[in-house]
Amino acid sequence: MLELAIFVGGLLALMIIGLPVVVAIGITSFIALAVTGSGGLPVELMSLRMVQTLNNFTLLAIPLFILAANIMNTGSTTTRIFDFATALVGFTKGGLGHANVVASSIFATMSGTAVADAAGLGSLEIKAMKERGYDLGYSTGITAASSVIGPILPPSIALVVYGWLANVSIGALFMAGLLPGILMALLLMGMTVALGATQRVVMPAPTPFDGREVLRTGRRAILPLMMPAIIVGGIWGGFFTPTEAGAVASFYAIILGAVVYRDLTPKALYLAFRRTLMFSVAILLIIAVSSFYGWILVRIGIPQALAGQVASIDMPTVFLLLAFALFFLLIGCFMSVVESILIFTPIVVPAALAAGLDPIHFGIVMVITLSVGVITPPFGNVLFLMVGITRLRYGQVVSAVMPFLIPIILTILILIAVPSLATWLPARLGY
Repeated sequence: MLELAIFVGGLLALMIIGLPVVVAIGITSFIALAVTGSGGLPVELMSLRMVQTLNNFTLLAIPLFILAANIMNTGSTTTRIFDFATALVGFTKGGLGHANVVASSIFATMSGTAVADAAGLGSLEIKAMKERGYDLGYSTGITAASSVIGPILPPSIALVVYGWLANVSIGALFMAGLLPGILMALLLMGMTVALGATQRVVMPAPTPFDGREVLRTGRRAILPLMMPAIIVGGIWGGFFTPTEAGAVASFYAIILGAVVYRDLTPKALYLAFRRTLMFSVAILLIIAVSSFYGWILVRIGIPQALAGQVASIDMPTVFLLLAFALFFLLIGCFMSVVESILIFTPIVVPAALAAGLDPIHFGIVMVITLSVGVITPPFGNVLFLMVGITRLRYGQVVSAVMPFLIPIILTILILIAVPSLATWLPARLGY
């Protein structure tokens, strides 16, 4: 299909030559309009579509959850979470590696992004592991890999965007991400056990379990640990929507930092709002331009034609889902999760539905496979973040992460083979 080649191939070509994603999407949209004979549409239509897209209550969840994560990254909140995780599982072989995964899983339920997880906990985790004598390569690898849990567990920004584009309940997607996220955490911890057992990585002797330390750090972390319960429980119980949950999380984070712990200064709060503003503007601008891109896709009929072709393929759905997963893994190496979801959801979801795939299951597979890109070359954001934190060379960071791709890929394969891993909990909760 010429139109599909222009939309996908042209867009990737523009990004390869170095154009910003938002500019590449805009140029591709106008090229597609001209080539397909729709060039008579007024240019003003693009701005109208952009404004109409951003006038959406659901999208408000994105800056709100980003704000909550930025505030939680200020002060002692992340330290309290990591100290509790260390006391809880630090007595095992490779204890700080396990604590790393547990802390990332907890923080994922507050931040919603891999980069926020790695930035918030990364330096703290690597510093603690270095002081205890852990291999720096192993510490870097497990820290980077555990950040992939961020976009899977609620409140995931990637799932918010997918749910909005695919017209799928965001609450159902949040619940659907819980079991795959927990499975990934357990498999990452299993890899730590395997590396320690084979002595491929030198790990210090475990410290004895101290119940009093668990209670002490648990008391210090009890209030931050309540945030995931507030977010998930509030959405599940129908007390507020996912968007309202973002506002509640941000307000709760401010109360913790400014009133309870008193380590959130006015200047730090201002910087948190500023970082949120800059990051949110970048994401929302891409969303706005991508909406025009998606509208042209539908107008030309690409999703409908692709859906018809996929529906005519005589292939078991599991193999079709594997093909989609391989495609997303490749795309994730070159584009961010949110950008990829914005560009490809309007194209692939109609095809997936035509093939009989569940939109909730498909969305979780899509988000997880795209999220792997944050720790794969050449453009993995978390890889560059680890270079800055550890001062290792880029190649060393990549080598350190490679073993931990095994449990992540295994999670994806299990999820594809067992759809109920994603669909069971939403069904039980009435979604």
